[in-house]
Amino acid sequence: MTEKLVAEVVATDHPSFNDFVATIEALRAPDGCPWDREQTHQSISSNMIEEAYEAVDAIESQSVQHLREELGDVLLQVVLQSQIAADAGEFTIDDVCRDINEKMVRRHPHVFGEAQAADANEVLDLWDQVKMAEKQAADSAAEADADEPEGLLDGVPKSFPALMQAQKISRKAAAAGFEWESVDGVWEKVAEEVAELREAYAAAPKSSNGKVDGDADPAAKQAVALEFGDVLFSLVNVARKMGVNAEESLRLTCAKFRTRWAFMEGAAAGQDRRIEDLSTEEMEELWAMAKMLQG
Repeated sequence: MTEKLVAEVVATDHPSFNDFVATIEALRAPDGCPWDREQTHQSISSNMIEEAYEAVDAIESQSVQHLREELGDVLLQVVLQSQIAADAGEFTIDDVCRDINEKMVRRHPHVFGEAQAADANEVLDLWDQVKMAEKQAADSAAEADADEPEGLLDGVPKSFPALMQAQKISRKAAAAGFEWESVDGVWEKVAEEVAELREAYAAAPKSSNGKVDGDADPAAKQAVALEFGDVLFSLVNVARKMGVNAEESLRLTCAKFRTRWAFMEGAAAGQDRRIEDLSTEEMEELWAMAKMLQG
């Protein structure tokens, strides 16, 4: 911990956290809960993802009480995984807290060091620079131990949602110097990829409804899918250059669409009709109304 941190922040005791850690330790004890005792890192790994998503839902619903509850469930996963590790002699919750504290201090040199950052975007640039330095140090240590250095993108989980994965990958590549000078250059790349997608689609066999016929030519359908992915990846780079989170942006748009669609369904029900029974013109009229009310 740096002198700056000690001088400007007074540490606060967290007895409730210590009580919670003790509770989980008791549940894992020989005379504790049979279910908790038999859990492993692998057996409850999916719970971490589930609880994290539920916490995000609470944030997006702006429910403070719900968020408080869901954050507790996320914390449960962290403490329980740490206790499983402690029982196996791997590490403890104190090791977890110490490591993340050191990382946060190290990755905020503009707060705990001499670096400068005028706004949040410059902070992200600093963050990426520090992470790159950490990787270089780790690679040097691996080479000294005759181990294989970790690839730049190996730290991006393949289980991430695709948009989130794409933005993480592009950030890491940009930090290594694989980057456009301006967002205009990325827009040119988007246009190039859209043209390639149109070309691949035009060349592929299609059913009467306009969809690519994968049975007639699986390779052609794969080519269209890959070109479409290139368009999305290019747009994610636009988002990154603009300082926008692509995953969050699409979630917001999905939420907006849900709200407008619910309005349309309600309006149709008010006419004792189902929305699928409306004409295209009636749907477009309701959509315009929903858009105006939401806007």
